[in-house]
Amino acid sequence: MTLKQREEAFVQLGLFINRHFSNEWLPKEERFHKDLLKLTSIAFTYNGWFTPENINQALKGIGQMLNSKDLSDFSEKVTEIKLSKTIAVIMAGNIPAVGFHDMMCVLLSGHNILIKVSSDDPALIPFLAGMLIYFEPQMASKINFSENKLSDFDAVIATGSDNTAKYFEYYFGKYPHIIRKNRSSIAILNGQESKEDLYLLGKDIFDYYGLGCRNVSKLYVPSGYKFDTLFEAIYDFKYVLDNKKYNNNYEYNRAIYLLDLIPFLDNNFLMIREHSDLHAPTSVLFYETYSNQNEVVNKITTLKDNIQCIVSKFEIKDLKTISLGKTQLPSIFDFADNVNTIEFLNTLN
Repeated sequence: MTLKQREEAFVQLGLFINRHFSNEWLPKEERFHKDLLKLTSIAFTYNGWFTPENINQALKGIGQMLNSKDLSDFSEKVTEIKLSKTIAVIMAGNIPAVGFHDMMCVLLSGHNILIKVSSDDPALIPFLAGMLIYFEPQMASKINFSENKLSDFDAVIATGSDNTAKYFEYYFGKYPHIIRKNRSSIAILNGQESKEDLYLLGKDIFDYYGLGCRNVSKLYVPSGYKFDTLFEAIYDFKYVLDNKKYNNNYEYNRAIYLLDLIPFLDNNFLMIREHSDLHAPTSVLFYETYSNQNEVVNKITTLKDNIQCIVSKFEIKDLKTISLGKTQLPSIFDFADNVNTIEFLNTLN
């Protein structure tokens, strides 16, 4: 199977996803669309974080990612292999189909993939893999899943928490590997943001209930910053309380802060607390203040290995930033932990 054939399978998958959401179903694919609708409903029953809206947002993002031009440009980075290796991929389950990019990289590279899905997201990746096989039957020999202990592989890509990363290092350290730990995203505000800007920031905070590493969980704001306009701008995101799991987190964290006499601001669905940590609990946003741009750059530079995205409306010297509202709209060229998976796979040749 050539690289062009592998690339075309992903192009066709992207077109299928786009047809699914535009209701332009092809008769021969109708059963797959119905299966996906059923899977979306079942996934929410199984995992309360995976609302149909969140699953659809994740799938639409994949559909946009798999456009033919970007796939072609992305595939130019692939070095054709002489002998296929088997890559074990241990996937996270914090947001729907979050392991798709790794699966795409491995299969485009020409290697075989051995997938261990997260127990929190057991069905979406197998469905997408099945559609790839439908569009390119030769993919069947390249894709395998494991429910038990992983064996017979040549390299590992594993995503988890800081604690599970220690486990991964212990068991897989002797293999070529990418092992990802906790990362968080931050926003740097200067106090000149409009209500519309801050609404977009709300998407960065609340998409997927804030569970992704690309979600903003920490703000850097100028000294004396007033949060009233932010609270007003994000009011439409109060729907997060309709989710029982989010509501439970909010009530729990609020009770802890009250009992421990910890100062915090509250708009009845989000708490904002001054704290030096990057990663805040679900339903909480941490913040720190700064006096000048050099100060905030110095703070962030020391933490860069723990940061996934830096969001800001204005340019900041020596920092790569993305626009407000864009954190959960990654392109095909955005790699988790900023580690180029294709380059890693190319080294296995």
